[in-house]
Amino acid sequence: MNQKFIITIARQFGSGGREIGKALADKLGIPFYDKELISMAAKESGMDADVFNNVDEKATNSLLYSLSLGLYNFGNSFSAMGDLPVNDRLYILQHKIIKSLAEEGPCVIVGRCADYVLKDKENCVNVFFHANMDYRKKRAIEIHDVDKARAEQIVNKTDKIRANYYSFYSGQKWGLAQNYDLCIDSSKLTTEQAVDLIESYINIRSK
Repeated sequence: MNQKFIITIARQFGSGGREIGKALADKLGIPFYDKELISMAAKESGMDADVFNNVDEKATNSLLYSLSLGLYNFGNSFSAMGDLPVNDRLYILQHKIIKSLAEEGPCVIVGRCADYVLKDKENCVNVFFHANMDYRKKRAIEIHDVDKARAEQIVNKTDKIRANYYSFYSGQKWGLAQNYDLCIDSSKLTTEQAVDLIESYINIRSK
């Protein structure tokens, strides 16, 4: 199989997208990047990883502040890092790191607008995982240790944060089918089946 593809994973909270992405990377024998991107950004910037962890995949709190600096369109040149909120510094660092990783070779990258960052690369496979609310609530409770009484609220809130982050930095709508190569309902497949499905797609694209 041709393994030169970069696979980006976007996911609704509780859909299991991260776990499927990790299983795919393991099966293909390629690097997997999720929280590792925070550590890499912290190392490059010299900042505390905990500071970045608190704002990871969250848009800047002050939209007006960013607009005043001309930062809304991150596809253009970036202002001096020192002028930016921590959220924006992290995005810029991760943007740079994601581009660098994609040049190094095949890998799986979770979240962080990776599909948008790599939109000009032809060797990308962009996947969006979604699932029904009952499935996601169950996983949120069992795997993420979310309070049962607040599970649906937390699932919806996390999705909203991810959607706002994606919209803010990409100018596009999160979860819109046309932005992805595959949109997969993870409640209908096992992790192994989802991995096989993506691998089959990569094989077809490789021909």
